[in-house]
Amino acid sequence: MVPITARLSIPERELRLRASRSAGPGGQHVNKVNTRVTLSFDVAGSPSLTAAQKRRICDTLRTRVSREGILSVSAQRSCSQAMNRADAIEKVRRLLREALTPRAIRKPVQTPRVAVERRLDQKKRRRRVKQLRARPAWKDE
Repeated sequence: MVPITARLSIPERELRLRASRSAGPGGQHVNKVNTRVTLSFDVAGSPSLTAAQKRRICDTLRTRVSREGILSVSAQRSCSQAMNRADAIEKVRRLLREALTPRAIRKPVQTPRVAVERRLDQKKRRRRVKQLRARPAWKDE
């Protein structure tokens, strides 16, 4: 079981792990060892998730979830396949936990009446200062 939140755990049998050759430099050893791990999780077909959770994950992680509803994550940071497997599982845990955490609802702030009045008074004072600086208008008699 892979714990996601306090109430949600996903069985490891729902996770598909595939090893492949890692990219980048590494000498002769890298050409013959499959150390990169690609983890696939079928969000749409998972019996562990509710419909609301599936919808939320697919909406939040839309760039990482395919049209078929499969979340794919790869890890190739380490030279060890076991460490990359643990890293990929941790990435999925973090992504799912962040996706399922509800966002705080933003409440619009009510501007205090005193602050509005103070701002308007400052504008009036500034307008008077600028009017006093202006040249007097010539009146034809």
